[in-house]
Amino acid sequence: MATPKIRTVYSSAERIATPTAVELDMIDAHGLILVVDTTDDPAAASVVFNIDGVDPTSGKAWTILDSTAVAATGTIILRIGPEMTASGGATARDVVPPIVRVTPVHADTDAITYSVAAHATV
Repeated sequence: MATPKIRTVYSSAERIATPTAVELDMIDAHGLILVVDTTDDPAAASVVFNIDGVDPTSGKAWTILDSTAVAATGTIILRIGPEMTASGGATARDVVPPIVRVTPVHADTDAITYSVAAHATV
């Protein structure tokens, strides 16, 4: 059985704007699961989590998965892997590239509190 590597991508904090994107080293990863836990959303803020592959030579990025908008408290799971069944806004059937960029894109300046953890299967 594969051993998961777990990393905090964004610790739990209130945010009112798109934070700096985080790049994850996925060099040995076969699959990736992102756990997005929203614990406070008093004004119905809206955030879409963009997951992109990054080419280290050119610095160019391509879209792997964009989540559905998160506009309420709760936990969503985003998955990427070559054997997974694709599901719009939740799961991408794709290889996990060596570098993955995660960007929470805020639609407005309403406050929302969330954390994001990455679980990579190697």
